[in-house]
Order: sequence, then C-alpha cells, then structure tokens
Amino acid sequence: MIHRTPFEKDIAEQPAALRRLADSNHPELTSLDSSRYDRIVFTGMGSSDYAGVPSWRRLIARGLPAWAVDTGQLLDNLDLVTPNTLLVATSQSGASGEIVALVEHISRRRIRPAKLIGIADQQTSPLGASADLFLPLFSGPEATVSTKSYLNTLGVHRFLIAALLGEDGGDLKEELLRTADTVQEIIDTIDVTAVAAIAATHPQRRLAYVGRGDEAATAQFAGLITKESSKVPAEGFVGGQFRHGPFELAGDGHTAVIFGLTESNPNESLLRLSHDLIAAGSSVVIVGGHEIAGAVTVPVAGTSALESLAASTVVAELFAVGLARANGVVPGEFLYGSKITTAL
Repeated sequence: MIHRTPFEKDIAEQPAALRRLADSNHPELTSLDSSRYDRIVFTGMGSSDYAGVPSWRRLIARGLPAWAVDTGQLLDNLDLVTPNTLLVATSQSGASGEIVALVEHISRRRIRPAKLIGIADQQTSPLGASADLFLPLFSGPEATVSTKSYLNTLGVHRFLIAALLGEDGGDLKEELLRTADTVQEIIDTIDVTAVAAIAATHPQRRLAYVGRGDEAATAQFAGLITKESSKVPAEGFVGGQFRHGPFELAGDGHTAVIFGLTESNPNESLLRLSHDLIAAGSSVVIVGGHEIAGAVTVPVAGTSALESLAASTVVAELFAVGLARANGVVPGEFLYGSKITTAL
C-alpha cells in the first residue's frame, strides 16, 4: 500500500472543506455595491492570484472596470489603487511577503483604497486583521502545496461576484455542495498515474498546461503546483500564448495538458492546437471530455462554471501526484521553499 503524503491528505480533504464553506454565511456581502467604486482590483500571489481570474472575467463581461494584477506587480504600480478603488486581496495564509507589504502601504496611508476586502483562512493574519471586510476560506490548515485553499478561494470568489453583480445567492450553497460531490467522485474514480508516469520519465520531458477562459486559471495553477509538488519543470499558458514561441518545444517527449475542451464547448483554437501538437509528435491530454484521435481524454464536467473549474483543478492535483511519484520525489514536499513565502 502506498503511504498517503500530507499533500494527498489535503487533496482528499477538499470535499469536506467545500462543504464547510457551503454551510457558512456571508451577510456582510449584502452591503456591497459595485457602482460605488471607480475600479475593482483583484490581487494575490501564485494560486491566490490565479483564483481571481474567473472573477475578473465575470466583471469585465458585465462592463465593470476591473483589473487582475498579482501583488508583486501591484507594489510596483501603486497608482492603480485610487481612493475610490475596491481592492480584493487574496492570500491563503494572509501573511505572504507581498500581501504584508501591501497592507503596510495601506496602514501608512501611502495608498487609500475605498475598501479592502481580505480573503484568507484566518482573520488573525495580517491581511485578515487589516481588511475592512474579511471573507474566511474555511479551508483549514494545509500542509504543503495549495489544494483545498485554492478550491475554497474559488468558492469565496463565487459568493463575492454574486454580491457585486446583484445576483440572487440563494442557490450558491447547493452549487458548492454539488461541486463537493463532483470533487469527491473525481478523487475516487480518476486515475492519471499511467499518463503522468510517461510524461515524467521521458529523458527529454517537457510539460505544458494550456487553458482558455476561466480555465486559464487552472492552467497556471497546474504549472505552479507541478513545479512545487513534483519537481518536474512545467509551465501554464493562457490561450494563444503557447503558440508564440513555446510551440517549438513540441515533439517527442513533450506533453501538453489542455483544460476546458468539452463536447458542449469545443473551442476552435484549443481544438486546432491539440491537432497540431499531435501532428508534431507531442502527447496530448484533454481534461474536459472532448475526444480527439491520438489524445488521452480525462472525462470531467460540471453543471456550473465553479463545478467545472473544481473538476479540472482536482485532475491537475492528481496528475501532479503521479508526476512526483514517477519522478522519485515525495509528492508536495518542499525542498527549498516553504508553505508561506515571506521574502520579497
């Protein structure tokens, strides 16, 4: 029997964490009115930054002035934060170096957003203690690489965007519970060990994740946790980025994981990229259900954007575990870094 690492235990805990979030109440969100602000800025680092991408997309689709800027870049461009800005800062720990620096800028009144919304697991964290409005993740302690904190961040953002857009939030609990059930089913039934082993053990291995729309967040998340948890070099690409240079890495030894290509949404660009990669000799893995000759398909789906995002995210986590084991390392174990990155 294979011993389950802390990383794998956190993966298994994700359905329970989502159910805790579903049972939470956010009455403070009812007072949010997007029309009060001249702009809405989402910020975070790593996976906390990527989780804001679907929220940003929802707002700009409705014509609202919104930005998604990682906190490192925001610290170099503080003029983006005006006195009439709604600043949404996300950090699982609430204590990463860039987030702490941002909070210090606010406390010293170097920048003065109209409201700071802090999304973190603990209100006692620097972000939680400084926020005008604190939204807890309810993800609980996390041992290593981001898993349940990322899924719960997606869930909290779902509550937040519903409030900002004036949507009826009555069905959000059921949406989160369905998402938890889907995540549990994937954990119980999906096995990507074999395809991960092939990708990890090739002597000239190259690994890319590609996603469009909301799944751009998944592709970037997958690239990050793959490096952290398996020590296999990998990158996540948004939409057409992969064709602008990285396509030259295609061929034998190259594995491309495509997120969001489903039967109900056969994105023409992703389809074309998949066919071109197969023709070039790359191994292609489709996460989303659409079947293409020559590719491996991991059939996952969802009845909502959140459920679909969670499904593809968990496949990425399981893939990272398989890569780590094939690469001969302990899944999720840090060698040089740590859970909370405090250095700038």
